[in-house]
Amino acid sequence: MYVTRNSEALLITAHTLTHRGEKPFTTLGGLNKHIRKHSGGKPFPCTVCDKKFNKSDHLKTHMETHTGEKPFQCTVCEKKITTSSVLKIQVHMKTHTGKKPFSCSLCDKKFASSSSLCKHMRTHTGEKPFSCNVCERTFIQHAHLKAHMRTHTGEKTFSCSVCEKRFTQSGHLSTHVRTHTGEKPFPCTDGSFEGY
Repeated sequence: MYVTRNSEALLITAHTLTHRGEKPFTTLGGLNKHIRKHSGGKPFPCTVCDKKFNKSDHLKTHMETHTGEKPFQCTVCEKKITTSSVLKIQVHMKTHTGKKPFSCSLCDKKFASSSSLCKHMRTHTGEKPFSCNVCERTFIQHAHLKAHMRTHTGEKTFSCSVCEKRFTQSGHLSTHVRTHTGEKPFPCTDGSFEGY
């Protein structure tokens, strides 16, 4: 149920509430957002996948997962971030401060965010809540499922800036880029195999 501009009764009710000292919504959009919270309505569907959202800005942020767009950049390390969400930026900034206020009660590992701790706890419980709808393989993290799904779709999201070769996973791209840079980050410490 959404309110239309013709809802005169609603406007009269809102006006009456003002006189009683109660705070009605000042805009029709504000009221509709509030109604969606109660009804669970999600009128903003993604045109790429089957997800739906209760706010248009949530849909806009979600669309960045399909486009790969990361329009925001950390001022310290220049890492690109998909959203300008204050919370997401604050969590990222903790990587620079070293603050890790969330501790695992089972192994004493520390984390910068509660969501990272939650993901970590699954390593102890064995919970794998994300499952592939093609082969039924399960994963601890949604990001791992997304990467796995590309093995079924053949989608190659990650592109080399030097030769434009494309890859399904960012780690494969990182390894490939070393063929251009000559970087060899894993040196052998045993001198008896110098010929390799």
